Amino acid sequence: MQEITQKARQIRDVIRYLKAFKNAVTVIYLDDEIITSPMLPSLIHDISLIHESGINVVIVPGCRQRINQVLTQSNISWQIKNGQRITKPESMDLIKMAAFDVSNIIMTSLSGEKTSAVIGNWVKARGKGVINGIDYGTTGEIESINTASIKEILNDGFVPILPCIGWSSTGKPYNISSLTLATQIAVNLEADKLFFILPDTHLDPKEFNIPKDVHLTPDYNIPAMDLKEISSFIKLNKSKTASALKTSGKSKEKKEISKQEKILELFSLAKDACKNGVSRVHILDGFIDGILPCEIFSSIGSGTMIYNDEYSGFRAMTLNDISSVLSLMDPFVKQKILLPRTKISLTENLSDYIVYQVDGGIHACASLHVYSPSQAEIAGVAVDESYSKLGIGVKLINYLLKKAKDKKIKSVFVLTTQTADWFEKLGFKSDSLDSIPAERKAKWSPQRNSKVLRIKL
Repeated sequence: MQEITQKARQIRDVIRYLKAFKNAVTVIYLDDEIITSPMLPSLIHDISLIHESGINVVIVPGCRQRINQVLTQSNISWQIKNGQRITKPESMDLIKMAAFDVSNIIMTSLSGEKTSAVIGNWVKARGKGVINGIDYGTTGEIESINTASIKEILNDGFVPILPCIGWSSTGKPYNISSLTLATQIAVNLEADKLFFILPDTHLDPKEFNIPKDVHLTPDYNIPAMDLKEISSFIKLNKSKTASALKTSGKSKEKKEISKQEKILELFSLAKDACKNGVSRVHILDGFIDGILPCEIFSSIGSGTMIYNDEYSGFRAMTLNDISSVLSLMDPFVKQKILLPRTKISLTENLSDYIVYQVDGGIHACASLHVYSPSQAEIAGVAVDESYSKLGIGVKLINYLLKKAKDKKIKSVFVLTTQTADWFEKLGFKSDSLDSIPAERKAKWSPQRNSKVLRIKL
C-alpha cells in the first residue's frame, strides 16, 4: 500500500509538471564529453521525448575537447586565462570548424529521433580585447542574441542549436564560452529551466567546503540550493580554489581548468541566471541514464538544482492543503510514528500547521501548538520519503523553533515513540511526563508510551 501511495505521488508529480511546463522553454548545455560518450543516444532520445511533450528545447553544445583536438593536430598552441581559451587569429577557422562539427553531431542525432533541429548564427559578439595586459585574441564576449529569431524557430517546432561562435557587425568570428552562451540565452528567453549536463558533478568534501546549512547526500551531491545558499557555497570555496591553484605549482600557461574552477563557474552562472529571471537551474551528471526526464518531471531529481525563492519554501497550511497533508501523514500513521488526524482536527488547528511546498506540491508538514508563554509542542511532523535525504526535516524543526522564539516561548517539547534519536541530534533532551501541560498529559496513552523530549530556547 505504501509503495502504491509513493507511485501515486510520483504520477501526480509528472501530471503537474506536464501541465506546468507545456510550451515552457528549456535551455540545455551539453558538455562534449557527454556528446562523445556512449550516453549520447539515450540522452538525445530523452531530449526528443521532452520536446514531443510540448516543452520548447534549445541546445548549446560544448566543444572544448573537439577544439583541443583540432588545434593539437595542427600544432597550434593555446592557454587558459581566467577560465577562457586564448589563441591566435590563425586558429579561428579551426575553432569554428570544431564548433560546427559538434553541433552537427547533435543535429544528426536528433534527426535519428525524428526531431527537427536548426543550427544558426544568432549571436553577435565583440572581441574581449586586452585586459590587465593580457591579449585575449580570438576570445569574444556576447554583445546580443537574436532572441526573436530563436522564438520563431521554437514556434515552428524546431530545436535551435547554437555553437559557441559569435560574429561581429563586420562578420568577424569569435570564440565565446558555451556555458555563458547557454546562460545568456536562458535569461533572454526567460526560460523556465536551464540545464548544465556534464560529467563528474559530485562535490567531494575533500575538494569543496560545504556550508553547514546545506545538505550533502551520501553520494556527494547537493540536491537543491536557493540563492542565499549558493552564495554561501561560492564564497566559501573561492578562497580555497585560489589557494589550491597557487600552491599546486601549475604553469601560468595551463591548458585546462580544474574541477573546482569549473564547478564554481557553473554555480556562479546558475546564480546569475536565477537572479535574472530563470526559475531553476539544474546541474546534472550526464553519465546517469535517464537523469534529464527525472529532473524535469519530478519535484526532485538526482542533480543539483539552484532556484529562486519562489520555487519552494515553508508557509502556513490552508484549507486546500488538508487532503494533501492527510495523504502525506498516512504512511507515518500506519507505522504508528504519528497519531491519526482528521479533516476536522486539522481544520480546528489550521493556524498551528505549516507545510513545505515545492512547485505547488506539499512534501512536508508540522505543527506548533502553543500552551502558554512557557512552553509549546511540535507535533505532526511528516516529510515525503523522496525528501527525507534533503535535510527538509531539520529545516522544518528549525523553522518552528524560530517561530516559537519569535513568540517568546521558553521551551518546546515533542512526544515521540520512534524518533527520539533524531530529535536528540537537534538538541532536544529527555524530560519527564509531568513537565508537559495537564491538558496534553491527559491525552497521553500508556499503550503508546511516548517519550518526552524538550529543548530550551
